[in-house]
Amino acid sequence: MIAIGAEPPHPVLFIERSAHLRHHPGQIAFPGGGIDPADEGDIARTALRELAEETGIAPERVRLIGRLDDVRGRVNPFIITPFVGIVAPGAPPVPDGSETIAVFAPPLAALLAPGAVHQGVERMGAYGIETWLFDWEGMHVWGVTGRILANFVSAARSDESVRAALANLTSRSGA
Repeated sequence: MIAIGAEPPHPVLFIERSAHLRHHPGQIAFPGGGIDPADEGDIARTALRELAEETGIAPERVRLIGRLDDVRGRVNPFIITPFVGIVAPGAPPVPDGSETIAVFAPPLAALLAPGAVHQGVERMGAYGIETWLFDWEGMHVWGVTGRILANFVSAARSDESVRAALANLTSRSGA
């Protein structure tokens, strides 16, 4: 879930995954996870439930504005379906302390700035992985989260529904 705050500066939520997790411990990511039986196969419901579990933001506080193209993990065979949602005012994120140990909230303008999300190489020991990168105040995004972020930036510029919703959001607030 790419969750964007409704109020300026329109923070975009990222989480830091707990160090004890089996997959991608300590990495920066968007809130999200796998489908549970309670989701009844509804992947939008999954995205909203995971956002609530990891940040405490209730599903009814989020208005979905778009769905991005699926992204397939390179290391793990997961297929990720990112949704974009606007978080209502008065819904501050709180890390759950189990799966999520921190929440980062760079302003939307920082992500959309020309060149902010860019291709580069992430070093993993002696190896380098070509990936999309984004850095903000000590937060370092790469890997599948970087690819999702690059897709979001592209959609913000070219996907009519996402672009229109973001333009409406920022024009109403003067940001």
